[in-house]
Amino acid sequence: MSPKLKPLAEQTIIITGATSGHGLVTARMAAAAGARVMLAARDGEALQRVTAGIRQQGGTAEYVVTDVSQPGQVDRLAEEAILRFGGFDTWVNNAGSGAYGELAALSLEDHRQVFETNYWGVVHGSLTALRHLQGRPGGGALINVGSINGDIPSPILGAYNASKHAVKGFTDSLRIEVLARGHPVAVTLVKPSAIGTPFPQHGRNITGGRAALPPPLYAPEVVARAILHAAQHQRRSVTVGGIGKLQVLAGQMLPNLFDRLGTGMSGVLSQQQHPVPHKAGNLYTPQGQDGMAEGRQHGRRFSTFTAAGRHRLALVGTAGALAAGALWAARRRR
Repeated sequence: MSPKLKPLAEQTIIITGATSGHGLVTARMAAAAGARVMLAARDGEALQRVTAGIRQQGGTAEYVVTDVSQPGQVDRLAEEAILRFGGFDTWVNNAGSGAYGELAALSLEDHRQVFETNYWGVVHGSLTALRHLQGRPGGGALINVGSINGDIPSPILGAYNASKHAVKGFTDSLRIEVLARGHPVAVTLVKPSAIGTPFPQHGRNITGGRAALPPPLYAPEVVARAILHAAQHQRRSVTVGGIGKLQVLAGQMLPNLFDRLGTGMSGVLSQQQHPVPHKAGNLYTPQGQDGMAEGRQHGRRFSTFTAAGRHRLALVGTAGALAAGALWAARRRR
């Protein structure tokens, strides 16, 4: 049974990780389009500020303090949405955290904690959402925010990369099971390229250098537009940013060269010319830094590739051009 996805103005949308980055922008954009939004994050004060801001702009918003690594709290989030809005139509698993540090130096506790949020948070949210959406008339949309880091390797952010590989494997496998059972739920994996959010400032950092993201970057609203399009139109997966798509193609077609080039990425992600002490960040607990959509680095506010993906014929042409370019580059390397 195919889901019948509604326009945003007729939807109730749950968004985890809604107090910063593209989660925050998605909440604001959805509310501005008339959706009722239920916001979730660990920082209660930030949730209160963000919710108040949406209401001041005329939007409808509620919030529930939620640690997505705790299944009981995720269940409560769904229960509150049902209590306050009568249910929900789209669930966005967006909450994420990271740790900057070489894998050999990162503690097992830190590594596990990255997975608690990034992987297990997606698992808890997906299974909770599915239980509700599969019985809802017309079904709904489950949107998991992964990363192009789930398709390619990277130093310094190895635990984060591994968690995003796991999110991809889980989401793609869940989609098959949903199809096999005929549940009317659209399961979408959104894979952003590098996005100018506060992620580097929020993450744990044991490198000794200032954490950063590799340029060029895209702005959070590029991801938000992709998420909200998937809430209304059934999509299997969406790569946000043409540059990220090229990186993935390069990693798949020229893996050995990609590995060698990746050795120079450590200095980009950890800027040793800007020494900083080790910091815990918000890996384990919120640090009162939420409420900001953009971080220190700013990204481009439009992606032709991602916009083309919202129109099937344009997507085929764009994908063909990208594939031809990658093939040409591969042949030149031989």
